[in-house]
Formats: sequence, C-alpha cells, structure tokens
Amino acid sequence: MPAAHPLRLLVITYYWPPSGGAGVQRSLKFVKHLPALGVEPTVLTVDPARGAYPVLDYSLEADVPPGVRVLRTDTFEPFDSYRKLTGKAVPYGGFANESKTSLAQRLFKFVRGNVFIPDARRGWNRYVLRAVAELLAAGEQFDAVLTSSPPHSTQLIGRELKRRYGLRWLADLRDPWTDIYYYPELQHTPPARWLDARYERQVLLEADEVLVTSPNTKRLLLGKSPQLLADKFHVLPNGYDEDDFRTPSTPPTDALLITHTGTITETYHIEQLLAALAECQRRHPDVPLRLRFVGKVSAGVQQQVEQAGLAAQTEFVPFVPHDESVRYLLRSTVLLMAIPDVENNFGILPGKVFEYLAANKPVLCVGPVGSDADTLLEECGAGRALPYDGYAAMLEQLETLVAQWRISPNLDLPALSHARYSRRALTERLVELIRPHPLAPSPQERGN
Repeated sequence: MPAAHPLRLLVITYYWPPSGGAGVQRSLKFVKHLPALGVEPTVLTVDPARGAYPVLDYSLEADVPPGVRVLRTDTFEPFDSYRKLTGKAVPYGGFANESKTSLAQRLFKFVRGNVFIPDARRGWNRYVLRAVAELLAAGEQFDAVLTSSPPHSTQLIGRELKRRYGLRWLADLRDPWTDIYYYPELQHTPPARWLDARYERQVLLEADEVLVTSPNTKRLLLGKSPQLLADKFHVLPNGYDEDDFRTPSTPPTDALLITHTGTITETYHIEQLLAALAECQRRHPDVPLRLRFVGKVSAGVQQQVEQAGLAAQTEFVPFVPHDESVRYLLRSTVLLMAIPDVENNFGILPGKVFEYLAANKPVLCVGPVGSDADTLLEECGAGRALPYDGYAAMLEQLETLVAQWRISPNLDLPALSHARYSRRALTERLVELIRPHPLAPSPQERGN
C-alpha cells in the first residue's frame, strides 16, 4: 500500500520522451512505477526543442503517469555546430552510427574528448542547477535526488546538489564512465584523461548510493578508489516492463526467423555466426532461414551479411518506436544478441536482453563466455553465450534449432524465471534506496 505521505524524489535525466533509444527507458520506467509504490517523482529534463537526441520516439510519452510533474530547461550544447560541420545527425554514444569518419568528424571527437569534459552535454548543468535552486527557494522538499547517466556530466549536477544542499543523492550509472568501450576513440590528452577520472572518482565517493546495471560494472567501479565500500553499490539491471508484453507471441510458421533489435556494428563480430547461418541454410534447404535487423546497422555489418551470401534472406528495418520493436520480438522464432568485442565487455548487459527474456524466445548470444549476459541467459534458461570465434558451437546450436523447428515452428520457451527483472520489481528495490536510513553510517563514516 502507498505510504500516507509519499516520499518525494527528484529525477534528473537528460533523456526523456520524446527522446527514443535505450537511454530513456530506465528513468522512464522507474518513474512509471514509482507513484503506485508511494513515491512522488518530479522529473527535471532538457527542453526537447533545445536538446540533442539521436532518435525520437513519441510512443514512450504514454508511459509517463498522469500527474507526474516534468520540468524542462534550456541547454547550451555544440551539436548544432557538429551537424553543420559534418552534415550528420547527432552521434550515438561512442559514435556507433558512424562507420567511416571524415576529418571534421575526427576533429569533433578530439574536441569532444578534450574540451567538453566529461561530455558535450555539460552545458545543460547550469540550467538544471538554477531550476533546482528555484524549487528549493520556493519551499519544495525532496527526500532524495536521482541523477541518471550517461551523459555522465549529469552526475556532476548530483555532486553539486549534495555539496550545496546536503540532499540525499543516488547516482545511477547506466554505463561505465572512463571504462566505456569507446573511450579510446575520444582521443583524450593526459590532462583531460586525469580530469575525467577525477570527476568519476568524486562522484563515486560523494554519492550516498551508486546504482549500476551489472555485477561486473560494480566490480569495475569499486576499483576506482580504496576508500569505496561495496555496501553503497547496488546492482539494479534495466529489466522489462510487463505492460509491454501483453500482445501474444506469434512466431512465423513459414520460416525460422532470427531477429536482432538495436544498434550493431563491426565491433560485435558476428561474422562467424553469419557463416554458420549460411552453412546451415546450405545443409537444410527445406528449412527457410531468415534474418532480420531492427534498428541501426552499420554499413560494415550490412557488407558482412552480403559477403556471407545471406542478402536475400535478410531484412533491414530502420529504427522503430519501442512498442513496435517489442512486436518484432514477439513475431520472431529466435532472438539474436551480440556483445561488442571490446575491453571490459564482461559487464555489458544490454537493456534489450531483459526484453528478449520477456518474449520467452531462445536467444542466440555472441559474446564472452562467463560474462554477466551469459550468466543471466543461463540462469533464466534462454541460452548461453557463444564465443566470437566459436563457429562449430554456433553451427551446432543452429542445427539444434532447425531440428526443433521441423517438429514445430513455435520454439517459444516455457515461462522463463525472469519475474525479478520486471521494471516494477526493480523499482521496488529503488524505493528502498530512496527511503532515508537514519541508523545507516554517514558517507564520511563509510570512508567518503
């Protein structure tokens, strides 16, 4: 039952509808479920007319509960200059939507890595701090503030609010900071790298609680300072929203359809899987294999598909709204997930893996064995990770799927053991962190 006097949470997030993509989902789904759990959220975000979003998804606005206050601010960012210089859209994290970069793009990356620290959206911070100051001056009170990143400059807002007003602060890091896989591409000079690492360390030390999405990310961040203690780090994965999966599953009966949703580039190294798919199709011409990519696919991956001889069997669907993306999952036979072949990838746990689990489909996963993604899939009974060079294991798995498909084209799994990863269940855990703990040691007592 909701508390008689609800807790009040200030949620500061750059990404909010109509922003689309993976980054918006986490804060949005927390806010969706908080009111029913006795927490009154206020969202502070950027004015979409002034912000810079890689993609738009207006369908997500339906998830904002009626009555939730959303305050939007101005910002100052360099992305208009980027568009004029390069003729390109706003870059994804790590410039994943840019297979080949021009001189202007390479220059922008250098400027981004050495002038805009921690990132190019830091110009938003002063507008947020001003808005919070006005709220507090008007007598508003909050039990806690949650800052969601990336952009990691948002965490500097939380740091400043903690220093100025002593607000209880939850730093929610959806991705690693200085260990993110594309970090080397930003060409930091030693002084810039030092400053960025200093900001990261300050945030981890000064936040009351740190939320991360995977166990390996927690271990990675704990190593940033000997003063950090494990009890302030909490693994809250991204999860799935049960409301998104009310539509029945309808796998095709005329093909074994393998679907990938989201962004994929050459760094995901699916070449061996494509070769195994081509060989499986050659061996079993009576079983029509189909491959579908929904979302951003780099030109390099499209070329790999052609080189494998799978162009005729493959469909490329551009970015679609989130609800439509879920429908593509439910209209598939098998789901494909790949983890980028980069440093520190054992902690990469994409938000879509939980939606894959909610779809109750077998999952073909290309990535490191023993990683957090591999462990999750095995734990829930959906599959195992196949190493990047594991052609034989990939072919064997595909042969098994083909044999099963011959018996029945519906390969849906029994209800998987994923209930604890529902967005509501995870929001319940968040509520426990929002609630003040008067007997808990202060940040100073915990080594901060």
